[in-house]
Amino acid sequence: MKGTEITEVKVDALFEKIAGLIEESRKKVSSAINIAEVYTKYNVGRYIIEHEQEGKYKAAYGKQVLKQLSEKLTNRYGKGWSVETLTTTRKFYQTYSNSVNTVYEIPAEANKSETSKIVNTVYDFQGTTPVTHKFALSWSHYLILMRISDANARSFYEIECAKQNWSVRWLQRQVNSSLYERLALSKDKSEVLRLAQEGQTIEKPADILKNPVTLEFLGLKPEAVYSETKLESAIIDKMQEFLLEMGKGFLFEKRQRRFTFDEDNYYVDLIFYNRLLQCYVLIDLKIDKLTHQDLGQMQMYVNYYDRYVKQEFEKPTIGILLCKEKKDTLIKLTLPENANIYAAEYALYLPDKTELQNKLKAWIEEFEKNEN
Repeated sequence: MKGTEITEVKVDALFEKIAGLIEESRKKVSSAINIAEVYTKYNVGRYIIEHEQEGKYKAAYGKQVLKQLSEKLTNRYGKGWSVETLTTTRKFYQTYSNSVNTVYEIPAEANKSETSKIVNTVYDFQGTTPVTHKFALSWSHYLILMRISDANARSFYEIECAKQNWSVRWLQRQVNSSLYERLALSKDKSEVLRLAQEGQTIEKPADILKNPVTLEFLGLKPEAVYSETKLESAIIDKMQEFLLEMGKGFLFEKRQRRFTFDEDNYYVDLIFYNRLLQCYVLIDLKIDKLTHQDLGQMQMYVNYYDRYVKQEFEKPTIGILLCKEKKDTLIKLTLPENANIYAAEYALYLPDKTELQNKLKAWIEEFEKNEN
């Protein structure tokens, strides 16, 4: 290799190192700016509220104050300080001023970055009072979160969004799909309260279940005729979205896994591994209502994996039948209690949020009634 070629290779390597450093630096600066914007708007809302309380303004006067304030801020700082924005900061402060982070804190990696230092420097300098809520998301995320009236649901989405690094688009999707309600309806009352404090925790097989599993991102029409093969192919094509919908810890291994015994071949639709539960998760797709034959077949699949595939350090295999319609009584009568097999309904459209909220409310009320 000629000297000029060697030099070029070395320069390329040096360039990649520096480029990586610049990209990482930009990410940190961007994160710091995003969080600083949130704290700024929180305190803008606080100043507005305190000003209103001090002057005891009537609604009409308050609107006039915001209009004049908007004009002055826009003249000095340009766009971004409309009356609508100022009204939103006011609502933001009202929403989060009494909200205290009791369990969840900003992820450790955020504390290690320059983000917290920059934010603390800005607000110490401004002389603002300490906030009880630690913000870790962008302003765009909080624009979605503050529209959630249920404080428990809002806390859950904020925690999950920060822990799983959801984009604004995916946060909106999870809110629209009623993820909180779907998880809550699969748990007991104590675990519902835990959702609001810690987000989704994965400690046992039942923790990965949702009611229902929402697959609207597949693009299949609920009224259309489709086969189990088409449903499986649609999931494979949208595997990233499917993994996000399934939740934490899922890794995809294989589709149509074949195993053979007594000269007969059997196929499991989808094979996953959950690293948090340390076990295989087998999923079979059923486009019709669930039958006892389906449950028996899944029991066979789970037994096979436990006896011939699972290693000693791994936990028992989980079987999930993803079906259009299930009957809980049929499942209880067909399977032993420790079968580790579950049925979950899927929906090709976003569920009715109000309906799920009312269902969850009624379920909690019934639970409390039985406790008393």
